[in-house]
Amino acid sequence: MTKTEYLEAAAARYDELQKLNQLNNFYDYEVEFVKIWNGLGREVLEKNIGTLSKDKRKKKPYDGGLCDDK
Repeated sequence: MTKTEYLEAAAARYDELQKLNQLNNFYDYEVEFVKIWNGLGREVLEKNIGTLSKDKRKKKPYDGGLCDDK
């Protein structure tokens, strides 16, 4: 993700953030704020790591036997 793409994604949510100022209840403000930022965070993460494979059988990279998740 480039800086420009990030700024565009954040700018797209600016109006939503400004609407939060109309709320009188801090709990509602916080809930909506978290939803907006989680959405932005998800978009940034997906752009940075790319899309996941749809094939659940895709092999994972070998970790040299360091991961013991048995």
